Amino acid sequence: MQREELEQMIEAYGKDLFSFCCFVTHDRQMAEELYQDTFLKLYETMGKLTIEKNAKGFLTSVALNLYRNYKRKRSIRSRIAGTEYPAEEIAEQLPSGERSTEEQVVLNETCKILRSAVERLPDKYRIPVLLYYMEELPQKEIARILRLSEGAVKTRLRRARMILKHDLEECRYEK
Repeated sequence: MQREELEQMIEAYGKDLFSFCCFVTHDRQMAEELYQDTFLKLYETMGKLTIEKNAKGFLTSVALNLYRNYKRKRSIRSRIAGTEYPAEEIAEQLPSGERSTEEQVVLNETCKILRSAVERLPDKYRIPVLLYYMEELPQKEIARILRLSEGAVKTRLRRARMILKHDLEECRYEK
């Protein structure tokens, strides 16, 4: 992999990768670090690595592995030092298009509720949901990235949908 190829990958997949990092980490600063570390890792392996298929899936799996490593280290440090790390809110960015103000407000509120519900999911459900719906990866690719069977990915997606449905129904009745 040459420097030009790396720049092309940043241009082609950088925005999607950063968005994925934001959703996974719930923290913009940590997302920026994860994003940079992902491309740094890719740069370090230049020459040793050839990406023939699905570069977006490859970058997502690198980012996910780096996130898991960070989370594992943070867990160990928090057990030792008893430290908590606050998460920042991610700014909502929705395209307005040609919607009326009322439609835009309803859409924004609906997206906030849905995002909040997805963020409350445990990692084992949240990450497959993000990979499937946000990154639009096929279940087979998600299985490869997460090192799970395709059946396990289907099960996690189904369970996540059930949890989200339950949470969103509760939210609807609380109003």
